[in-house]
Amino acid sequence: MKVRLLGVGMGPQHVTVEVARALRSCDYVVAASKSDNDELLAIRQAICEEYGVELVAVPDPMRDRDPGDYPATVAAWHDARAAAYAEVIRERAGTAAFLVWGDPSLYDSTIRVVGRVAESVGADWDVLPGVSAPSLLAARHRIVLHEVGQPVHITSPRRLPEALAQDETNIVVMLGNEADLTALVALGEWSIWWGANLGTGSEELVSGQVADVLADLVAARARAKQAAGWVMDVHLLRAPA
Repeated sequence: MKVRLLGVGMGPQHVTVEVARALRSCDYVVAASKSDNDELLAIRQAICEEYGVELVAVPDPMRDRDPGDYPATVAAWHDARAAAYAEVIRERAGTAAFLVWGDPSLYDSTIRVVGRVAESVGADWDVLPGVSAPSLLAARHRIVLHEVGQPVHITSPRRLPEALAQDETNIVVMLGNEADLTALVALGEWSIWWGANLGTGSEELVSGQVADVLADLVAARARAKQAAGWVMDVHLLRAPA
């Protein structure tokens, strides 16, 4: 048995030659099914059809979205996912693949989950990179993510206040929601480069000073969600010089 984690960016258009070759070598793809009308599962299905690989949908375990103990809740959810995936792989054997949005190294836990699966079933496993959300954001806005010789801090909306308290001034924020955007009102003089559903037909882009474009951001996010049925967004915040 073998398990392969393949970064696929935001869909078939971002599948690299390396990932395409690996996908053709697999017997099937394992993917979480989160609802009866899972639009993101449909994108995975489109990738599988393009490369002639069967998709095996696994009902995704329920997760508390407002937990009192976030790390413990996520760990339990990962355990439940790993157990469900391991059951499928034991039954089917062969070479299984998991298609990971963006790049597996950034704000995605598939590596953690599949590591447990591989250990549980005694399978070899590997990881191939994909096109990441920050790299797509930079390309769409034709920017460098950091000033010359300076660092870039990558975090989640949950940890943004901590980054600000530590005087970070160049911050990429991944996977937020509308409430996270409206909370940026306190950063009115900061510059923002924002994108949603990058590289897809429902892509939206906004840039400017936060105070000037915040309403546009909220409206653009709503358009992306209405068009696709889902939304993944990322933005770069930079403090005034």
